[in-house]
Formats: sequence, C-alpha cells, structure tokens
Amino acid sequence: MATSSNARVRKPKSEADPSPDTAPNMPPPSLALLAMEFRAFWEFGAVFPSWPLLQQAQSGDGHAVVVFPGLASGDGATVPLRRYLDSLGYQTQGWSQGINFGPRAGVLTSAKDLLTEAFAKSGRKVSVIGWSLGGIYARELAKELPHMVRGVITLGTPFAGTPKSTNAWRVYELTSGRDIHRESESFNLPEAPPVPTTSLFSRTDGIVAWQGSIQAPSSVNPNTENIEVFASHVGIGLNPSAWWAVADRLAQAEGQWKPFDRNGLYGLKAWLYPDPNRG
Repeated sequence: MATSSNARVRKPKSEADPSPDTAPNMPPPSLALLAMEFRAFWEFGAVFPSWPLLQQAQSGDGHAVVVFPGLASGDGATVPLRRYLDSLGYQTQGWSQGINFGPRAGVLTSAKDLLTEAFAKSGRKVSVIGWSLGGIYARELAKELPHMVRGVITLGTPFAGTPKSTNAWRVYELTSGRDIHRESESFNLPEAPPVPTTSLFSRTDGIVAWQGSIQAPSSVNPNTENIEVFASHVGIGLNPSAWWAVADRLAQAEGQWKPFDRNGLYGLKAWLYPDPNRG
C-alpha cells in the first residue's frame, strides 16, 4: 500500500535505516492463508467471552486517539475497537471520510486537519492507530507532525515490503486510481516515525505478507517494536488479543515508553503473543 503524492516526500535519514530500495522482495500470502480470512467472524465473536478479561486492562488517561480504517472499509469497521478504548477512558474518533478508497485527492489533507484539530482540542498529543492501509496514513502523519503525535500503532500494515507483497494491491489500484509502484517510490515507507511505534502483525495474515509489517531497528528512534498475534488480516482489528496489546501500549505515560512485556496475564501472554524474533 502507498500514500498520496500530495504529502511531503520522505528520504532515508541514515544508511542504517531501511529505505524503499532495500525492501525485501516477498510474495503475497498463499491462497490457503487467504481462504482462512473467513475466521474473522470467530475472532470478533471471541470478544464477548473475553470481555471480563479485556476490562482488566489498565485504564486510559483520557487522551485523544484517532483510528484510521483499512482499504475499502470505513469508520464502521473500527467502531468495536473504538468502543472498547472508550470504555477504558480514551477519547476516540474515526477518520470521518467514509470508505477508505486510498489516498485520493484531499484525503491526506483532511487526515492532517483531523489530527491537528484533535491535538488543538485536547491540548495534548494524540495517539494514532491505523488498520492495514490506515496504518500507512498514521505513520506518514506522525513523520510530518511528530509534535502532535504521542505514538503510532499499526495493525497488519504493509510498510516494509514491496508494493505487491499483498493480495490487495489490485484492489488498491482499482479503488484509488493510482499506480502502486509510482506511489511507493515517492515515500520512504519502511522508515520508522520519530515517535514510539508499535506494529501488530500475524504470520497467518492472508492479505499482507507478515514480513512486510516488521519494523526494522531504527538508528533515529529506539522506541519501536513488533508484536505478533494470532489473527487474520480482516479480523486483526476485531481480535481480543490485539485489543489488549493496543490498550497496553496506549496506557503508557507520555515520555515513558517501554517495550511490550510478554509476561503476565495469568500466564496467557506468553502464549497469546509469540516471540516476534523467533525463526
């Protein structure tokens, strides 16, 4: 996935940081994994029996959280996640631009205005969450407006691979009317934003090659991490384990970021969140 040419072009800040030229050539997920995307219904169904446990997550401090939807979806898809975060004390809002058909004319400008307004209204930095393509928006906005962003969390976002390392690139080109190669060449998508950044990914993602959601170590931002969950691509934003991880990351005090702790939660965390660095 890529972003619009009406935003500021990003270049590598140092040779140690990833750049588009060094993005690994990875195939999209197999047809078998793609077929498994139907399990998203069961992932959302698991929220109800998991609700008592989810409510044990640390309460929020009331800061604003903006959530961007994935390709061909809208704010309706992020309502469950936003309502959960609201229940923890955050002030959440969607992107308010209808269905996400890609970064067409005016989309990123409106997203920038939304973030600026949330920052001005709350008087505090805003956390930004993006699902799939929405995570590209979140990351690029954080690069442009780091003084307004408290942290970035992405869910199954393809920022580190080649433009066609997903099973959705044709849909992207059809709905956005843009050439995905030309789009991606204008930005350094693998470069980490200069704020605390978390990428949630799944090795069983049927849409995005999971390697494309791995944030490489950054020489300019040590506060980055990858968290693996068991989820589909369509269901990662509806998945209870993903919700817990999001809540855990949001609950950190501003300026006191620490990597995700896989221990605790009655011994469940070590099982729910495998070591992302394993072979």
